[in-house]
Amino acid sequence: MTPPATRPELSTSSLVGRRALDATTGLRDLFALLGDLLIDGGDSRLALDRPWGRNAYGCPPTPAPDLVCFSSSTASPISERAYARVELAREQLMHAAISLGVNDALDRRTEEMRSELRRHLGLADDVDIVFSPSGTDSQLHALALVRAGLGDHVTSVIVGSDQTGSGTAATARGRHFSTRTASGLAVTRDAPIEGLSGKAVFLPLLDGASVQPRSNIDAVLLDTVAGLVREGRSVLLQVMDASKLGWRAPGMACLDEVARRWPGRVQIVVDACQMRLGAGRLRAHLDRGHLVLISGSKFFGGPAFSGALLVPRAVVSALHRGHAVASGLLDYVNRHDWPLAWTDLRARSASRANIGQWLRWEAALEEIAAYHAVPEAFRRMAIRQLGEAIESLLMLSPVLRPIATHGAAEAADGEFAGPTIFPFALQRDGRLLDLGETQAVHRALQHDLASRFSGRSAAVAARQCLVGQPVRIDRPGEAPSAALRLCIGARQVTDAWSDDITAARVNLEADIDRIADVVAKMELLVSELSSQDLRDICDGN
Repeated sequence: MTPPATRPELSTSSLVGRRALDATTGLRDLFALLGDLLIDGGDSRLALDRPWGRNAYGCPPTPAPDLVCFSSSTASPISERAYARVELAREQLMHAAISLGVNDALDRRTEEMRSELRRHLGLADDVDIVFSPSGTDSQLHALALVRAGLGDHVTSVIVGSDQTGSGTAATARGRHFSTRTASGLAVTRDAPIEGLSGKAVFLPLLDGASVQPRSNIDAVLLDTVAGLVREGRSVLLQVMDASKLGWRAPGMACLDEVARRWPGRVQIVVDACQMRLGAGRLRAHLDRGHLVLISGSKFFGGPAFSGALLVPRAVVSALHRGHAVASGLLDYVNRHDWPLAWTDLRARSASRANIGQWLRWEAALEEIAAYHAVPEAFRRMAIRQLGEAIESLLMLSPVLRPIATHGAAEAADGEFAGPTIFPFALQRDGRLLDLGETQAVHRALQHDLASRFSGRSAAVAARQCLVGQPVRIDRPGEAPSAALRLCIGARQVTDAWSDDITAARVNLEADIDRIADVVAKMELLVSELSSQDLRDICDGN
């Protein structure tokens, strides 16, 4: 079994004796139910469907050991291991806050978390980390920093716009992506954010006709950027590593060509929120001066809504020489998000502790630590074997039609040399299910449907399964379809690991059996239930 990760201790010695005026109010907030705190400080996607007790991703706020999860491209419920860390972290913060106040104690702990995250990801000490409630919020952070460095005449170019977060269409243009910020401020969806509003160009990755990655994306990207620069625009170029379907684009050679052609006119921002890239590849992006969006959920399996922006020192230096960060961003940040050294931005930001965001990152760090405690050789082997099993099951299924995974691996990919997201469409009698039907199957998978079947089928139907949410596929002349995803995440690897190699093999075989159970239930739903039956299940009928 996996050894427990080292528990964090709050460093308070240098702060003892300082008195905080907000201690009473902050401590009262910390006494809320832990499950409620874990869904606080985000947006409406974290809200629970109260009769069902799960959020929009199908995840409850507390551990769900009976839920069979291969959904890490979307979200995973919190593990028992991470929940225990969250409980301990809250207790430690309470003790520290009695003498320091919540804000000073949280500042100290958050700075320790930055160091912990750098250590686990193998980052240099001069890489700064800006925490946020979500990857979508981090996109706004990146836009604000780029505009501060390059000026106001910035156009965003989004590669993989069809496979990024739903809020990107708004954040790329500097607009509100929801009706409420994580701090609770009411805003108007798609209204301009002060100082951030601008233009964007969206470049999809999927060729709808072939349901394959576009083969000309590098050339289209270079032509697009060249045209904008000729018009006198600077460019925020957001690229994919990796997308919802596990694709990455463009390649590193293309990014190097962008940097060579347009120095000082283009800032590359890498959407790595899936966190399906090796440590070497991550460092390669940062060494090139790329901003990198990451999350503690997705591959690592922390609870949804834990975002961060990695900022290399070269970009920080340019920021200090450039313009002020837009005032509209301050609605989306709190003081604790910024590193301690960013004194100007910290002084301008509200001291409003986002306890939910902090706790979700505590949970994520537990998962990241547990994953990296597993020997690299086992991580590589486990991901390869699980991937081979998924590919085999998809190829053999009469109901699941595989969609291409990402292209050729690069030298710095590490254990991610092969795919960890396996997209597929659903088909019945040779016809692809449409978007609504696929959404209904995704929802029905999560329910115990044993009562609708008998015999062996009832046991299959009883399984409550979570896979990656549907990704829309637009095909010329046909109704929109969608891809579901079977995903390998860190927790499959962590939970399978054992010093006893025989036990580890047994654990991996059990994981493969669970994948087969998920496939069997999807086949049952598509083959035995009509589209109306599936809609009735989703509507509670």
